[in-house]
Amino acid sequence: MNYTKAKIILDNIASHFTKIGCELNFNSPYELLVAVILSSQCTDKRVNMVTKELFKVASTPQQMIDLGEEKISKIIYPCGFYSVKAKNLVNCSKKLIENFNGQVPSTMDELITLDGVGRKTASVILAEIFNIPALAVDTHVFRVSNRIGLSNSKNVKECEKQLTSLLPKEKWKETHYSLVLFGRYYCKAKGNKCEECKIKHECKYYNERIIK
Repeated sequence: MNYTKAKIILDNIASHFTKIGCELNFNSPYELLVAVILSSQCTDKRVNMVTKELFKVASTPQQMIDLGEEKISKIIYPCGFYSVKAKNLVNCSKKLIENFNGQVPSTMDELITLDGVGRKTASVILAEIFNIPALAVDTHVFRVSNRIGLSNSKNVKECEKQLTSLLPKEKWKETHYSLVLFGRYYCKAKGNKCEECKIKHECKYYNERIIK
């Protein structure tokens, strides 16, 4: 697929929504980092409910360390994998203080040294906080990209490479959020809304599976 066709498809995807952007609530780079770590295998809606309470008592790395894994686990329990996530939050906070003066770093290489932070999480931070071109590929982006033909990839790393090669850097952040929202509310893993979709006739998945 060339960029001209990709842009038409992405513009039509964006037209499904009145607002495109991050649905996580945060007031600082650290709060976003925490929220994205918690969002693994969890909906943004639930994360926002949890962080509303968590950030009342721990909105800085030192406060998170002082709160401790046991108390963190009780607060973040609804997010799932609470024991692992609580441990990651404490260890991540320690590394921020020890290695980065308590500040969220602004490079991919530095971010992925933090516990609970992979390439996807780091890309969200880079794009959202520092306005550094990055295209985070989560399950939604991976699924939608392959379904509609923007990519033909076997894993998220390959998908990211194909998307960033296809699209100009200034479109990476917007594309991430558009595909996330589209995957979350229309092109779902189950119960997708193909008949309501504005790009169904251009969609590889729709033409190969639904129509047939």
